Amino acid sequence: MDISGNTIFIPGSTSGIGLALAQRLQAKGNTVIIGGRRTELLDQLAAEHGFDTVRIDTADADSIRAAAAEVIAKHPDLNVVVTMAGIMRVEDWHHPDGFLSSAEETVTTNLLGPIRLVAAFIEHLRTRPDATIVTVSSGLAFAPLAATPSYNASKAAIHMLSESLRLQLADTSVKVVELEPPSVRTALLPGQEDSDFAMPLDEFADEVIKLFESQPDATEIQVENVKFLRYGEARGDYEQVVATLNAADPHGKH
Repeated sequence: MDISGNTIFIPGSTSGIGLALAQRLQAKGNTVIIGGRRTELLDQLAAEHGFDTVRIDTADADSIRAAAAEVIAKHPDLNVVVTMAGIMRVEDWHHPDGFLSSAEETVTTNLLGPIRLVAAFIEHLRTRPDATIVTVSSGLAFAPLAATPSYNASKAAIHMLSESLRLQLADTSVKVVELEPPSVRTALLPGQEDSDFAMPLDEFADEVIKLFESQPDATEIQVENVKFLRYGEARGDYEQVVATLNAADPHGKH
């Protein structure tokens, strides 16, 4: 993906990684549209940063369709969609009350959300001469954190979805790039913003932008901090990676 000259829609970008990347992509000369559920926060960010905004709930299929129609109508040159929105919950799978509702919400947001976003934008993106879908998986797609089974599974599914879409869309103008964050200091889980285990947000976002800039043909964007998790199986030390991950972060602050 070229780092400038794009029109980019990022749902789930009113805070955390999404907002940090939106600011940096805008600074690189892109038109950035941010999406989120809270209209008052969207209005505040529009005033502060000059973003165009659209209300979207990525857990709601109707909201996705309406937001996509609005974005495409206002920005017919849209050529990049970043499927950023996601949730992460600590779950106890010893009994259904400890995980079932959380698991259903996680799959709806983290897996059905991106699928529905692709469905809403794919026909438009195929009309653009150079388009990109950026999916967002996780280091936990490749090594599990015991406390967050549904999150791990949803991100593993996003990885394989990205691999599959890249193959299917190879005959189109649409590229598929997978962003694979490690643990980052955001509010994804309570306490994560202050976790010594997590990567500072600005450091992560700066490295991501450098990777997009230096590797325009990359299919996976991996900061150095995620490679320990990403390549454990390939290195042959997967069991050690899983043990280290869960010993370092036993409460799920990933």
